[in-house]
Amino acid sequence: MAPFLSGGGYSSESWSYILALDENMNKTKFKLSIKQHGDLESLEFWEGLPQETKNLAVKLYQTECRVNETIVICHSEPGAWYPPLFQTMPCPPTDYENFNFVIGRTMFETDRVNAEHVKRCNRMDYVWVPTDFHVSAFVQSGVDPSKVVKVVQAVDVDFFDPLKYEPLDLVSTGNLVSGVEKEGSGFEDRRNQLKGWAPIYVIDTHIAQVDLPRVFKAAHAFVLPSRGEGWGRPLVEAMSMSLPVIATNWSGPTEYLTEENSYPLQVDRMSKVMEGPFEGHLWAEPSIDKLQLLMRHVITNVAEANMRGRRAREDMIRRFSPHIVSGIVTDLIGNLLDRMI
Repeated sequence: MAPFLSGGGYSSESWSYILALDENMNKTKFKLSIKQHGDLESLEFWEGLPQETKNLAVKLYQTECRVNETIVICHSEPGAWYPPLFQTMPCPPTDYENFNFVIGRTMFETDRVNAEHVKRCNRMDYVWVPTDFHVSAFVQSGVDPSKVVKVVQAVDVDFFDPLKYEPLDLVSTGNLVSGVEKEGSGFEDRRNQLKGWAPIYVIDTHIAQVDLPRVFKAAHAFVLPSRGEGWGRPLVEAMSMSLPVIATNWSGPTEYLTEENSYPLQVDRMSKVMEGPFEGHLWAEPSIDKLQLLMRHVITNVAEANMRGRRAREDMIRRFSPHIVSGIVTDLIGNLLDRMI
């Protein structure tokens, strides 16, 4: 159960698993069924999915499983797990004891898990997290170490293949920053400030999944100087497209960023989350000075950057391709099925 029809991180990750497992169903001892859970449905997201993914969704949604023979995987943040803290289809659909195993798949972008989520994780038979960073953070926060299992994400290296696409025409897709002219009298000052800048495009509409590879293909590099990532799905998709990436060297991306396949961005310090449900947690403040140096370095060292991009794709294929990750998940589920006999 996952936000299959919602878009966003958990949605795209859940689809990466389903697509990977579906390709290898002839090697498994189980069948798949999916149910929407954890977020609102998005028609815009659904319409942007490849047709073969839509067909698979319909087939798996109609697949029935006996409750007492089911392993439920709740692919969402723990607040959506039974009983949910907000209005959503609960996962598992009924109490935990009605199923053979209930597994939570989740992650966080900060340095810890809050007390309520720790309690919910400990109700699960297992909690699958994507990186060593999360294994450490969850255990240190109080989740039972015997329940925490690292299961990496898959990236569709066949879909995100640079040889299959032409670049998207960003000029016709986005709105050039020169649109500040609409703001009136201050435009001349702003235009003078922007002299010498490279063109900046703000794409303020939904980009369909089928168009994402062409967006990556239109870029020379992908830069994500965030404070924290659960996994960093846009990063691995860019790396699969052989793009050199610059990203904060903390949290989820530490699972795959290296000096050989990317440009890890140094962290200046840790800072507190100041508001919201994770107030008081810590996350990273990436170095602005180092970011500027790395971006300039990529621009002026194109051959080196391209070499790292090629290495990035090799690493994605070797470590995170659907074939590799489906094998990991199939083995884990197979071990649970053996315990049910």
